[in-house]
Amino acid sequence: MKKLKNLPNKYTMKKIILIIISLLSLQAYSQENWFSGSFNSNAQYYLDDDKTGDFNEDDRFRSNNYLKLDARFNNFTFGIQVEGYAPQAILNYSPTFDKKIGLGNYYANYRTEKLDITVGHFYEQFGNGLILRSWEDKELGINNALIGGSIKYSPLNALQLTALYGKQRKGFDVSDGEILGFDTELNISELFKLKESSINLGFSAVSRIQDVENAAPNFNKSTNAFSGRLNFSKGNSYTNIEYVIKDEDALVEFKTVKTAKLATGNALVFNTGYSKKGFGIDATFRRLENMSFFSDREQEGNLYNQQVLNYIPSLTKQHDYSLTNIYVYQAQPKLSYNPIGKSGEIGAQFDVYYTIKKGSSLGGKYGTKLAFNYATWYGLDAEYNIVDRTYSSEFLSFGKKYFTDTNLEVRKKWSKQWASIFTFTNLFYNKRYVEETVGNVNATILVAESTYKITPKKSVRIEAQHLWTKEDKKNWWGGTIEYNLSPKISFFVTDLYNYGNELKKIHYYNIGGSFTKNTTRIGLNYGRQRGGLLCVGGICRVVPESTGIGLTISTSF
Repeated sequence: MKKLKNLPNKYTMKKIILIIISLLSLQAYSQENWFSGSFNSNAQYYLDDDKTGDFNEDDRFRSNNYLKLDARFNNFTFGIQVEGYAPQAILNYSPTFDKKIGLGNYYANYRTEKLDITVGHFYEQFGNGLILRSWEDKELGINNALIGGSIKYSPLNALQLTALYGKQRKGFDVSDGEILGFDTELNISELFKLKESSINLGFSAVSRIQDVENAAPNFNKSTNAFSGRLNFSKGNSYTNIEYVIKDEDALVEFKTVKTAKLATGNALVFNTGYSKKGFGIDATFRRLENMSFFSDREQEGNLYNQQVLNYIPSLTKQHDYSLTNIYVYQAQPKLSYNPIGKSGEIGAQFDVYYTIKKGSSLGGKYGTKLAFNYATWYGLDAEYNIVDRTYSSEFLSFGKKYFTDTNLEVRKKWSKQWASIFTFTNLFYNKRYVEETVGNVNATILVAESTYKITPKKSVRIEAQHLWTKEDKKNWWGGTIEYNLSPKISFFVTDLYNYGNELKKIHYYNIGGSFTKNTTRIGLNYGRQRGGLLCVGGICRVVPESTGIGLTISTSF
């Protein structure tokens, strides 16, 4: 695959235009076939600000743009994604995207009842993703697609086999490491016609092959990972378990691959739960040891989540509010000796949901919904030899506490027009081990939110938040007012104020609105971005403090 230039040359643009015309022309053959597309754009213009700092880089205007086209013709599906990051990608996206416009993804797929073949770029997940998951998240700047080929074959309704080969996308280039994968999924219930329960067995294997210059004698350039899993459900209950083993792999420190320092890895995930109308409980236990897995070894620990082969999100409550997302836990799967010894994590998350019945004294006319979440995470109990870069760990023993989060959410509908949400959060955050900086944080956060429907199409939402802590940057308060003039037009004003910070008291304000018509949405905002972590689905990226104007456009057709 050729590396694209900073701007597309005529040859590249001609290829893109010809592919687009070809996809569009497929629609004319038959009404049973289809063509679809989408366009997404996120643009920022950065401004100087005496609070967040002056913008000292050359390109104040930056944008990320994605045009995706897909078409089906009989058993074939084709697709491309044209991407533009011009004049640069927005702040703190991987520099591999900077000043690039070109063909990001392309694929061709052939599918029948038993066979599914893809060539080009594709996304795949084995099991929970502990040894393989490739995916795209534009908001986080992640596109870990594999480019190569994938074959899925189902000789029986109860059995699916998957084999794949590829290299991983790295901006507009590809990884040095090659990826081989195999997965099998067997539906025991389908095979033996069991009607009262569902039982699935799965096995996966992934191999990453990458040469390392000046490697130690007998160093194996292949790193293999194997996973076995069982999913069981009956009635209102469900249970699933997955266990992973990972071959010896080189230690990576500051992008240096040390092939003389090897360690194996493993992972265990156990999830169980029960649910019925008005009540549900879910519990997950996970242990990770040396489970960082990248298509190129030296990319371990990069800030942009580029070339990550597996999917290890933090198993904590995914919060909806600004102040509850200041101290966000990130999963700790890697082995590290510098500046402190870490080899993984161990912990659990519990969720309980309960609905107080309508008509009861606490439920009222419309009932009351309660949601309780508790998550606690520790480092592995291990002894580290910093000089020799070796360690030994206990399997089910807890080490240093990393994070604890206790949440209670109450949802109450007062009338047909008025509903509220109240949230209580108490957390402990170990900055030394999670961020590898200094200090611990104990914080309590309260949030109250109310929505009032003025008419069936007009509503106003008011949100108030407060965070108490004696550590770090001290206390915060925040608020939001959102006015939905109609299903098409809405406006908002938000502010976060770090009033407890004696060194830097600052308002992180934002004002903006959006317009939606059919499948098109346009959003415009002006304000300040609080520096820290931006998280989606338990995966985070670091964003810097900034001030500016933002424009987002999304449409599909």
